[in-house]
Amino acid sequence: MADLLSRAYELGDMIKQSAVAADYVYWKEVADKDEQVLAFKRLFAKAKDKFAECERFGRFHPDYNEALEQVYELQAQMDLLEPVLRFKAAEEALDELLHEVSLSIARAVSDTIKVPDNNPNPKGCGSGGSCSCGSGGCG
Repeated sequence: MADLLSRAYELGDMIKQSAVAADYVYWKEVADKDEQVLAFKRLFAKAKDKFAECERFGRFHPDYNEALEQVYELQAQMDLLEPVLRFKAAEEALDELLHEVSLSIARAVSDTIKVPDNNPNPKGCGSGGSCSCGSGGCG
């Protein structure tokens, strides 16, 4: 068991040293230091606070819809900034790598082991077995 855990740490170190992980760290640092991103984060925090205040009274607060719209609009604008775009792409690439590694390990043990991922459109029915759900295979 100790040898297995040791190898897992080695695998983790290999992933941390990969180009995908380096790209993720680089763009996270760039996004965290970018003045435009920081300005949007401040505006976004204020908009979220205003929405939280409106949300206390529910949808019937006169500014509820406007406050919610402002939160969504600021998030969408911030998501279009290059450092944020690049960070999210790097984050997705790293997430995909981690999922592929997890899937490879799980499949080496058994084809029926469920491996969670961040895909909003999962395959199969989620039962974890050969369910014949018609979705092209579980997993």
